[in-house]
Amino acid sequence: MAIISNATTIADAGAFSVGLGAMVHIKTLTASDSANLSFVHGSSNVVLDSTYPLYMFKLINIHPANDNVQLMHNGSIDAGSNYNVAATTITFEGEKAEGSDGGTLGYIQAHDHAQGTGGKKLTYNCGNDNDQSLSGELMLFNPSSSTFVKHYIAVVSNSHNGNYEKNTYTAGYYNTTSDIDAFKFFYSSGNIGSGTIKLYGIKDS
Repeated sequence: MAIISNATTIADAGAFSVGLGAMVHIKTLTASDSANLSFVHGSSNVVLDSTYPLYMFKLINIHPANDNVQLMHNGSIDAGSNYNVAATTITFEGEKAEGSDGGTLGYIQAHDHAQGTGGKKLTYNCGNDNDQSLSGELMLFNPSSSTFVKHYIAVVSNSHNGNYEKNTYTAGYYNTTSDIDAFKFFYSSGNIGSGTIKLYGIKDS
């Protein structure tokens, strides 16, 4: 069956993908007082290779076990044996207190990395009150490229331990032309008390 517009065939049977740019669910991990949530290519049905040019992690109600901690991430080029890939990053955020009419927006130099190999920060300090958590997403571009560094962009909304809303934007690149074949999320101190992270591949992107 063809798709026709103004007497012009713009797509014919078999020539048009209805899933163009569609998100394909790969894996869901749920924390329960977990040290980290890790996605390792080839393990437990995880795909993190050249199958998709773009991968998206959805972070849903990630609640820390400890108070005043930052959610972090890191990549691996050896299937999770080491998470220590050097990266350069930049961060800015908006802030709004529960009981205040004003807010702020600014660059957060303390969260940046200049070829740092440790955990890369996604948030400012997150609180661990029973009703506090964070949610957001991180996009990882072409992690299997043998030519280019590996860019990522993330945006996270979190409840700051001082009853603030923090809207944090981070971007950067993992400075490697090796495959990033594993990716993990963890807090700067203590475990992930609860929460869900979903991994999707974006096809035809």
